[in-house]
Amino acid sequence: MANHTLITPIEYLKGVGPKRGEVIRKELGIFSYEDLINYFPFRYVDRTKFYKIRELNSDLPSVQVLGRLVSKELVGEKRGKRLVATLRDDTGIIELIWFQGINWIEKSLNPGNVYIAFGKPNEFNGKISIAHPELEVYNPNSPKAGNLTLQPVYNSTEKLKQFSLDTKGIQKLQEAALDIVIGAVEETLPEYILTKFKLLTKREALFKIHFPPDATLLEAARKRLKFEELFFIQLKLLKNKLIRNQRFRGHIFSRVGEKFNTFYKEKLPFNLTNAQKRVIKEIRQDTQKGHQMNRLIQGDVGSGKTAVALVSMLFAIDNDFQACMMAPTEILAQQHYQSVKSLVGDDFINVALLTGSTPKKERKVIHQSLLEGSLDILIGTHALLEDEVQFKNLGLAVIDEQHRFGVQQRARLWKKNTVPPHILVMTATPIPRTLAMTLYGDLDVSVIDELPAGRKPIKTIHLFENQRLRMFGLIRQEIAKGRQVYVVYPLIKESEKLDLLHLEAGIEAITREFPLPDYRISVVHGKLKPADKDFEMQRFVKGETQIMVATTVIEVGVNVPNASVMIIENSERFGLSQLHQLRGRVGRGAEQSYCILMSSNKLSREGKVRLETMVRSNDGFEISEIDLQLRGPGDIEGTQQSGVLDLKIADLAQDQKILQAAREEVIQIFEEDPELANEKNRLLREHFLKKDRAITWNNIS
Repeated sequence: MANHTLITPIEYLKGVGPKRGEVIRKELGIFSYEDLINYFPFRYVDRTKFYKIRELNSDLPSVQVLGRLVSKELVGEKRGKRLVATLRDDTGIIELIWFQGINWIEKSLNPGNVYIAFGKPNEFNGKISIAHPELEVYNPNSPKAGNLTLQPVYNSTEKLKQFSLDTKGIQKLQEAALDIVIGAVEETLPEYILTKFKLLTKREALFKIHFPPDATLLEAARKRLKFEELFFIQLKLLKNKLIRNQRFRGHIFSRVGEKFNTFYKEKLPFNLTNAQKRVIKEIRQDTQKGHQMNRLIQGDVGSGKTAVALVSMLFAIDNDFQACMMAPTEILAQQHYQSVKSLVGDDFINVALLTGSTPKKERKVIHQSLLEGSLDILIGTHALLEDEVQFKNLGLAVIDEQHRFGVQQRARLWKKNTVPPHILVMTATPIPRTLAMTLYGDLDVSVIDELPAGRKPIKTIHLFENQRLRMFGLIRQEIAKGRQVYVVYPLIKESEKLDLLHLEAGIEAITREFPLPDYRISVVHGKLKPADKDFEMQRFVKGETQIMVATTVIEVGVNVPNASVMIIENSERFGLSQLHQLRGRVGRGAEQSYCILMSSNKLSREGKVRLETMVRSNDGFEISEIDLQLRGPGDIEGTQQSGVLDLKIADLAQDQKILQAAREEVIQIFEEDPELANEKNRLLREHFLKKDRAITWNNIS
């Protein structure tokens, strides 16, 4: 019976009906009573205290003030007409102003009465005022005087407001729904977890999140609901990992053989960093356990992930397996191919490149040699997933920037062998720890947190528009040394036309400043045909042009060690991780490199923090943490499509401790009871199966 109440369609709730029900479904995705009570306020207005008028300033959120109404008058005419009233307490006076509904409000105001005014203080001409305050006559005998509570604020929309479903309207529905269903809400966490983490029951938490009696109990309700949300995400991810380890045997790479040893001793042109050695050791251990490896390598741009991937592929080859490497774009695939070829030479192992533009004749040869087993490593794009690409014995698949591939695409790689290959995922987008635990919680994570020896940190400088001559001077200076320069403009979908004009104006300014024949310029943007784009990129790569003017199409995948300057125009319009990725295009050689962040003089507070962070830090992980704080997880590249991050209440930027505690608890539970068969874990098992019908205990995501 309990669940039956919870799944009642929303239109049957008193005060909703068919029309309101339809708008609630469309605007908020709320279909049932249960959906409604799990629609949480996004903030609370503190009405637990009165402010004195002299304490008010325009930085405060909405506040309430207690005072006597001294006067009221209608000011102005026609459209400029407004109602101005004056409220006084023992510390000063404040103006209350209305621009709408003024005749009705004016009649209801009685000078001499004591009122509670609630609203946002603003400052104009040195005076503090509140526009359109909520007003109520103060009754000292009323227990609810001033509504001394924490008032929830719900996200609403213009359409909902047309049906009187603003914050107050939604709160009324919550009250009606909770009255009916609170008794039907079932506990999801066992008693021992509630006790250990001092958590409220589910019923208490749901009631107090919508109607908090005070700040302490509100915090307790939020903690309980956040813990539950993050706990069940970790339960799902870590159960998948358990299943994978139990179900999927993995190839055992038992020996370190001739290919690895020869490469390491004779061919590797640089010393591996300690971080690279540590990650190689982790991969080596994974591939000897007898179950499928699933490891994520995080490393900043230039940290040497490709070398680690190559060494891992040599492990596979030494154990009579083949390996493949899949990249999201043709440029990136070509770059990996060239890097691998330059490291191994021509006669050491057999490496091929397969992309959309590989000629038919070459494809046939590749397909044939793959099946025969004479091709050791295949590097390519999505073309690797085609059915006709059949390996004789695929032992390791390396996936670069995996967030650019869908889950089904990745799964197709698994099916290239009867025993799934070991999977090594690489990303140059540093991911904050909390995000990695949530997005990639079922993978083992390795971090390459050290740059190769001899690399100088990139110098980052922030210049305003009026310092442009200094920027031009640096370009000249570096080109005179034989170096190359990137100049990047934003290209944001909403204003492509505006940005293209911007780019064109930029090209004009650059060609004026750096004229032919002394300077040669490549231009690359998303509107170019792929062949033209490639031609322009190649000219720059070969050193035929010294300046590359581009949009962010060069963010991933252009490797020009001779480029030493990255100019980012309108840098305030980029996210932190994007700025960091762009900066990583330079600093690839031994020379000193520079990143110049050009911006307008007017910067938002957030824009200022972003640019200051870039100037201060070269550490991608620190930058990613700040990015998460500023933007939230939904905006960080690749996370939107993960599906995991549809969080109702938890905030990965703020709730790291709760996430860590939830994950550690899940790990401990699975160590003792991997099937959740013990009576004390019955609730967990039941809720997990109900929540995730798609995943059974002997299934894999």
